Amino acid sequence: MASLPSGAGKISHLNAVILGEALASEENDFVFPSDDFSRQALIPSPHKYLEMYKRSIEDPAGFWSGIASSEFYWKQKWGDQVCSENLDVRKGDIKIEWFKGGITNICYNCLDRNIDAGLADKIALYWESNEPGFDAHLTYSQLLHRVCQLANYLKSIGVRKGDAVIVYLPMLMELPITMLACARIGAVHSVVFAGFSSESLAQRIVDCKPKVVITCNAVKRGPKTIHLKDIVDAALVESAKNGISIDVCLTYENQSALKKESTKWQEGRDVWWEDVVPKYPTTCDVEWVDAEDPLFLLYTSGSTGKPKGVLHTTGGYMVYTATTFKYAFDYKESDVYWCTADCGWITGHSYVTYGPMLNGATVVVYEGAPNYPDSGRCWDIVDKYKVTIFYTAPTLVRSLMRDGDEASYFVLISRLLSLQYVTRYSRKSLRVLGSVGEPINPSAWRWFFNVVGGSRCPISDTWWQTETGGFMITPLPGAWPQKPGSATFPFFGVQVYCNTVTKN
Repeated sequence: MASLPSGAGKISHLNAVILGEALASEENDFVFPSDDFSRQALIPSPHKYLEMYKRSIEDPAGFWSGIASSEFYWKQKWGDQVCSENLDVRKGDIKIEWFKGGITNICYNCLDRNIDAGLADKIALYWESNEPGFDAHLTYSQLLHRVCQLANYLKSIGVRKGDAVIVYLPMLMELPITMLACARIGAVHSVVFAGFSSESLAQRIVDCKPKVVITCNAVKRGPKTIHLKDIVDAALVESAKNGISIDVCLTYENQSALKKESTKWQEGRDVWWEDVVPKYPTTCDVEWVDAEDPLFLLYTSGSTGKPKGVLHTTGGYMVYTATTFKYAFDYKESDVYWCTADCGWITGHSYVTYGPMLNGATVVVYEGAPNYPDSGRCWDIVDKYKVTIFYTAPTLVRSLMRDGDEASYFVLISRLLSLQYVTRYSRKSLRVLGSVGEPINPSAWRWFFNVVGGSRCPISDTWWQTETGGFMITPLPGAWPQKPGSATFPFFGVQVYCNTVTKN
């Protein structure tokens, strides 16, 4: 432990429990993986982690080019230089480049490559409606067909490589379909969280000047209906005032939320998805792109009051998201994976769509609210689809545990009720849990570990940012002990520096 790259040195007062053998309590500081879990893990020990980590730091070009060339398809390999960077403004523009000159396509790697590997009939997406009892699924071959149809439609209306496409969709299967369709033809998708206001949407439209806006007429979140098309209409009026007019608004009819006849419509601009997209061929040629060509633009609110677009390019993002997903969740081919994040955020890009599908994973997509019709919905979905990896935010964990700051009678009753919502479901399929977003406090970590995971599931507490595109600090489930509330150690290729401020 003292030799791990935390600089922690000797750790005293070590109290330990073994995964699956006991609950984590205030006194138990460390949760160690069991021998059985470690034996089957991709990274089974601190020694293996250190071996890979050391190489990733001392020879990053060799480390990442080895992964890139062995686990992904490249139409053309990159040149002699695997990576280059300039982080000094005195020497020119800031830039970071990976695999420049390499020609690939992330959609091809997500779909075609997996189908060629024998996964054509494997479930790619399970979709769960806001309303219990309504669901759907797509195999990898069916998903490819749907992606190609939309890609062909986009090409038919003039969308070309490098063009921007604004996507304002809820968590329907059509959202990852749209992202992959854009990637297939080299278009740059910009997904906007379908909860943002018309003003926020208009700002993003004005900034990236898209060829088309893709949305749906409405969505239900819990018992509430949100009229997304009305929000888009207002945004398009506002963007037109700023000189950006949109010729096509492709709209999916989400029948469970709103019917066509109740949807406001502008003839000549608005097009129903169901009327046009299914008519196109289910095959579409891939637009091969350079590793440094743009993949997507994702806006962050920032501190200036004006959204700032973070642009991720193709090659480095593809290799890193797939690799972080694989090791941070100890992914196995039999896993069923559910990340509760929306694709309007970076987590949904990297760990709902691209990271999992690059690994050929089966992904659950849930449209609705996590506490609808009650606080047991998440665990109902886990049991229904036999979810093995469950990745969520501390905010949701705390909401579901109904934590309180005081040990009052009402807090006690609340906690007992939250416990019942979990324990009425089996959750036996779960083997790895994950946390994303803000730091998870130790009490929420313990509840997540003890109650949801039954003290048998390690928690990958991930730390990263929109700008990084993938995990920077994260546990590797079978490699080392976990401390409640700690993200543990850096991922491969990441060096962590601590700035210490001293007072005179």
